[in-house]
Amino acid sequence: MSPPVAPPGWSRWLVPPAALSVHLSIGQAYAWSVFKPPLESALGLSGTQSALPFQLGIVMLGLSAAFGGTLVERNGPRWAMTVALVCFSSGFLLSALGASLEQYWLIVFGYGFVGGIGLGIGYISPVSTLIKWFPDRPGMATGIAIMGFGGGALIASPWSAQMLESFGSDSSGIALAFLVHGLSYAVFMLLGVLLVRVPRHAPEAPGTARQTPTGPQVSAKQAIRTPQFWFLWLVLCMNVTAGIGILEKAAPMITDFFADTSTPVSVTAAAGFVALLSAANMAGRIGWSSTSDLIGRKNIYRVYLGVGALMYALIALFGDTSKPLFILCALVILSFYGGGFATIPAYLKDLFGTYQVGAIHGRLLTAWSLAGVLGPLIVNWIADRQEEAGRHGASLYGLSFVIMIGLLVVGFVANELVRPVDPRHHVPQPKEADRVQQQSESAQP
Repeated sequence: MSPPVAPPGWSRWLVPPAALSVHLSIGQAYAWSVFKPPLESALGLSGTQSALPFQLGIVMLGLSAAFGGTLVERNGPRWAMTVALVCFSSGFLLSALGASLEQYWLIVFGYGFVGGIGLGIGYISPVSTLIKWFPDRPGMATGIAIMGFGGGALIASPWSAQMLESFGSDSSGIALAFLVHGLSYAVFMLLGVLLVRVPRHAPEAPGTARQTPTGPQVSAKQAIRTPQFWFLWLVLCMNVTAGIGILEKAAPMITDFFADTSTPVSVTAAAGFVALLSAANMAGRIGWSSTSDLIGRKNIYRVYLGVGALMYALIALFGDTSKPLFILCALVILSFYGGGFATIPAYLKDLFGTYQVGAIHGRLLTAWSLAGVLGPLIVNWIADRQEEAGRHGASLYGLSFVIMIGLLVVGFVANELVRPVDPRHHVPQPKEADRVQQQSESAQP
């Protein structure tokens, strides 16, 4: 499938909506916590077990983005969006079958493995294209699209809760909800497949020198050999671990925090809290990434990591005494979480150029794979152990929040160590490339 080239006069502002249709769909992953309590009740699962489909989905997101990044660059966004559509929708259909048969392994395989591949390919599908369409505002452009991934749960959370209420929260009701999700998202993602275009490049006039991109240009193969790549990998991993720890367990977490108070949180209100977090995640992706165009990428990550650690400290110390404080701090953390995702492509573009930024971005998302396991594992495993020890309420999460603060500090230090890429890693300019080739040929026997 060849990349569709924009005809003359095509508006670049039609590309973000195409990306949004895919990202809003795959962003359903952030509403997984709505399905956790029904699955635990219907299939007799623990909190750690019910997190497995989400965790595997995030692992596969990072791995498929890393290994598929070069294919996305080569085949273009329409191919990538088509692959994402097929895998993501198929994952839901397999999960529906698994829930109907009460075979949890099939839900893990369908939603986590197959659907996770759709998550990864769909996530990176528009990034390189958007940066090429908006070289003047890369942070804003990627933020517009990637905010859809953060905002997907804003739609999916109340929608899923309503379906479970209508269909029932037993295994057959869960299966029907999965089926409706799979079919609906297939139709919605198809809009992006049909709409997306790549920019048209004017043909070069005979006898003129070929224009090359300005600034540093680094290949994906060379980028992973630089310390800058691995510092950013660590920054992303720490920021994602801290945010995803709340997001994956959001609904049961707020219920636990205020279960012993005079104002307990209902199931409907908990689903509303998930939707609020999704809104913060979405707003952070466009708001903070656009701010990074003004104040710089390193400075904005100082805010994400430093202020994020402060928010976690406030929740750990005072979260169970004030519902507004708990909600406000969680919203800020999730806005930083979303902002970190939306800003990282522009950070990569600043350091490595546009040459293979999509492929570099895909490789960096392996940090998300680790964080997708680490964040939920820390929060769920510690909460399960604390519950077995007879604790309840906010005390289930105190230790995990302290760990999150430490991880954010590690990320803050890694961000401070980021420096411009050494010129020896840059792709040679045309004249330099000719000289290198001539030297190579003369050295051959």
